[in-house]
Amino acid sequence: MDAQDKDVSELSEAEAEAELSRLADLLSRANRAYHTEDAPEISDAAYDAAKRRNAAIEDRFPALKRADSPSEQVGAAPAEGFAKVRHRVRMLSLANAFEDDDIRDFDGRVRSFLGLGAEDPLAYTAEPKIDGLSLSLRYENGTLVQAATRGDGAEGENVTANARTIEDIPQEIEDAPDVLEVRGEVYMSHADFARLNETQAEAGGKTFANPRNAAAGSLRQLDSRITAARPLRFFAYAWGEHSEPLADTQMAAIERLESLGFSTNPLTRIVETPKAMLEHYHAIEESRATLDYDIDGVVYKVNDLALQHRLGYRSTTPRWAIAHKFPAELAWTRLEAIDIQVGRTGALSPVARLTPVTVGGVVVSNATLHNEDYIAGRDSRGEEIRGGKDIRVGDWVQVYRAGDVIPKVADVDLSKRPDDAEPYRFPETCPECGSEAIREDGDAVRRCTGGMVCPAQAVEKLKHFVSRAAFDIEGLGAKQVEAFYYDESLPIREPADIFTFAARDGEGLARLKNREGWGEKSAANLFAAIEERRHIPLNRVIFALGIRHVGENAANLLARHYGDWPTFEAAMTGASTDGGADWDELLSIDGVGETMATSLVTTFHQEAERASIDRLVAELDIEPVEAPSTEGSPVAGKTVVFTGTLEKMTRAEAKARAESLGAKVSGSVSAKTDLVIAGPGAGSKAKKAEELGVEIVDEDGWLALIGDA
Repeated sequence: MDAQDKDVSELSEAEAEAELSRLADLLSRANRAYHTEDAPEISDAAYDAAKRRNAAIEDRFPALKRADSPSEQVGAAPAEGFAKVRHRVRMLSLANAFEDDDIRDFDGRVRSFLGLGAEDPLAYTAEPKIDGLSLSLRYENGTLVQAATRGDGAEGENVTANARTIEDIPQEIEDAPDVLEVRGEVYMSHADFARLNETQAEAGGKTFANPRNAAAGSLRQLDSRITAARPLRFFAYAWGEHSEPLADTQMAAIERLESLGFSTNPLTRIVETPKAMLEHYHAIEESRATLDYDIDGVVYKVNDLALQHRLGYRSTTPRWAIAHKFPAELAWTRLEAIDIQVGRTGALSPVARLTPVTVGGVVVSNATLHNEDYIAGRDSRGEEIRGGKDIRVGDWVQVYRAGDVIPKVADVDLSKRPDDAEPYRFPETCPECGSEAIREDGDAVRRCTGGMVCPAQAVEKLKHFVSRAAFDIEGLGAKQVEAFYYDESLPIREPADIFTFAARDGEGLARLKNREGWGEKSAANLFAAIEERRHIPLNRVIFALGIRHVGENAANLLARHYGDWPTFEAAMTGASTDGGADWDELLSIDGVGETMATSLVTTFHQEAERASIDRLVAELDIEPVEAPSTEGSPVAGKTVVFTGTLEKMTRAEAKARAESLGAKVSGSVSAKTDLVIAGPGAGSKAKKAEELGVEIVDEDGWLALIGDA
């Protein structure tokens, strides 16, 4: 089964990594089409679903997060034809929520980060999320001097001349800070959109698919006279650089923007509990059809700006805000068959084959069925499981795509079940190789025991090895790997085979350059690309091995900690799950738990896998990786441990601050620990630090040390 056909909960680490690669490509193309070309290739629901699936995978596998992750990107690069504007304060996107529980979780995360209890007062603003084009307006001494689109968040397009034609945007403002960047959304009303399309059609011009496309296309005209003829509007709701604060709260700042002459959304409210947040959300949802502009959700923001400052930001989203998106569509269709697909780790994943149906603007013919318990509606002991369904071929099933790219079967209409429908029997042997498929205690997934004997597993391991975040060999992708795996004359059956490929190239017509789809130049390019990848950083090698539970970020952590291959190899060889210095050191790395550590050690102690690794390493020149440092930071490169109760900041704040200064935060004390920050209640960790002679400071000492660094 392809990774994209699986539920996030069923993905293995390598499958998750493959999915993150696919989603990065998909969302990058979608961002260019949406933000730069104003011609979306996928629906908003599909885009949101892809973003949420990407986030869900990263949440489940934080170590797999890619350097080019969509969660690290905002919008798309500015288009050619416009001057570029560097935003002095980045224009970030918002994290998305799709379920009511997501909002309760958001409130819980905010309170936890701030150290607030469930009953402590905490107010939010709730405002409609306008479906338009983000715009930043810069005023200096009360005069509009620049307008820029969001672009990629760091750099946007200079659309000042066009923005001046929008009636809702004041050219001058009074009693404002000397420098003020007002941010908001350019949009088009439904009535204006309809009239524009009528005019365009009568003139034989381009008509637009929706008001958002019309607004974006109108604002991003190289000829401002065209923009002036388009009925654009602007809602202000935020700010960028400012020489003095607008107010102390989000709501007061919005009111200040209104007093300066900007249009603000009248549906913005103060809400003080998750219940009130959801009530306002559902009220706006119910009135959605009566609004004369498009909205696609509700945005909640912590109202107190001082608390916003404390909460800070992730890489591309603020911790103090979230967008609660409206749900995607549901649809009913018939389940025609259930297929089993085998992944890299041997997991047998069921896929529903459906009578094609349109869901959220996309035609769906496949949907995930999670695992055998979900299909049966009972666990291995025969007890009913929560959310499980007795799903049978021929059933009429409900399919949804809310927040996930892969459609899911949500429900079964038993009243329409055929009389001859029989319970589905999940296979106990692998459909690919015939090996026994077993379930371990506590595991919901049945796995093929064939290992590398199973072609499905072997091929998926090789696909992972050549994936973008691993060896990324140009000309040798998933399609080529699969073809060469089954090639009898020039096979690639394990990673080392890739680096003996050129030496094994045959003679005459059997040579790669003489094969269909290849030529002398493409074959030579492939051999050259392979040769180039003999020299590769340690982190990429660790990731490429496809060790279960070891994703891209974990590979980076391990590479930075051990530095070079001989040191890493010796540590993995010397480590034992029974304990010892190498095992303790492995567990001391922040982000490495027992599950990952066990997987690493087990891999290096399995004879066949170790032999395959050794054959690969013999072909490579593995480059060491140096730990990054933060210039000017007093703790850059140091390993710190927090223990006990922190009184002036939460543990999450302290860890985030330490990591931002280049420190490594560990969960345990060892001889390699540089500093222990001990609060009240510090126990065994502080005692061990004393025994090892590790420096110990209290919270005040820690704050004095880092100061304003």
